Amino acid sequence: MPPTLGDFRRDQLAIAALFCFLGFQYATWASRLPALKDRFDLGGTEVGLLLMVCGVGAAVSFPLVAPLMRRLGARRLALWSALVLVAVLPVLAAAGGYPLVLLVIFVDGVAVGCLNVAMNARGAALESHYGRAAMAQLHATFSGGSLGGALLASGVNTVTHSVTAHFAVAAALGLLLLAGAGPRALPDAPPAGEQPTKEEKQGKKGLRSLTGASRAALWLGCAMVCGTVVEGAMNDWSALYLTEETGASGRLAPLGIAVVSVMMVLARLLGDGWRGRWGDARMVRVGSVMAGTGLALALLSGGTWTALAGFACVGLGMATVTPCLYVAAADQGPDALALVAAMGTTGLLAGPALIGFVAGRTDLTTGMAVVAASAVLVAVCSGRVRWKEREGAAAAR
Repeated sequence: MPPTLGDFRRDQLAIAALFCFLGFQYATWASRLPALKDRFDLGGTEVGLLLMVCGVGAAVSFPLVAPLMRRLGARRLALWSALVLVAVLPVLAAAGGYPLVLLVIFVDGVAVGCLNVAMNARGAALESHYGRAAMAQLHATFSGGSLGGALLASGVNTVTHSVTAHFAVAAALGLLLLAGAGPRALPDAPPAGEQPTKEEKQGKKGLRSLTGASRAALWLGCAMVCGTVVEGAMNDWSALYLTEETGASGRLAPLGIAVVSVMMVLARLLGDGWRGRWGDARMVRVGSVMAGTGLALALLSGGTWTALAGFACVGLGMATVTPCLYVAAADQGPDALALVAAMGTTGLLAGPALIGFVAGRTDLTTGMAVVAASAVLVAVCSGRVRWKEREGAAAAR
């Protein structure tokens, strides 16, 4: 019996629950960084180290993910990683010292790296199985989960300042999300291009030449680095740019992040239809060029409202870039997907620091110009990849 639209929607919701969960879990503990900072009397260096350790954990997960996916399958790896992330919250709340907090956040980073690859592999499998675009909407639920985590933190904080109470509620809600992710799932199958060879079956291993899928994976990874530099830098520096470079008031400064976030969520909700109409390759190239040129023109023009217009171009243009890159990486197999995800994490963490380094030696306008250039480089790198044509993608709704 051929799969129906109802089957597709049920599987899509199950995988969307994982994306929503990851955004929710990250926003939950990140929103309480000020409380953790006060609790352990941390300075800026210690907080920076805490965030860096999370990124180190995600990077360390890279060599583990592909073997774990082959052994457990993407579905089980996603669920086990998510359960670790649920457990992180109460353990973090009960931690009695800064070294233990570092260890817990390191474990969180490893689990995030595993879940990130596994859930994107599930999303790519969903598209392949049903011939329908879905990845942009899945990434929109990640953004929705982040918003939900931030709203929960604000709501709980009005009732009690207890981190333990907050994390207990968040852990319970996280388990409810995972219950929605469990019942429906596509069968795990070896991804295209990753069927075991005769030598692999016999246990023989050799160095692969940097051609074909491996070279494509590196170009996709470079594009992902540049794309996540843009996303990370916009989240961390947009408000400061508005106040320091355009003279915006404290009331208007938060609109920088808000404009990028709202445009990105809206575009991701509509993005799968656009992907079906124009194709992933065009979405990545046109979107990244739109983001880069829109931001560059805003920087040249100056002014608060032109800056906000440029930020809107970034949110709109970059919205479907990451989902499309994940799908293309999944086509190359689990090793490529793990590599691209790890490089994306590197860009997300290194991007804000890079902009700060440039701004410290010049000014923030120049730093934001690096962001614009990074967006254009996404188009350059993605142009070196042979993109797979997807039959039936136009059926996306």
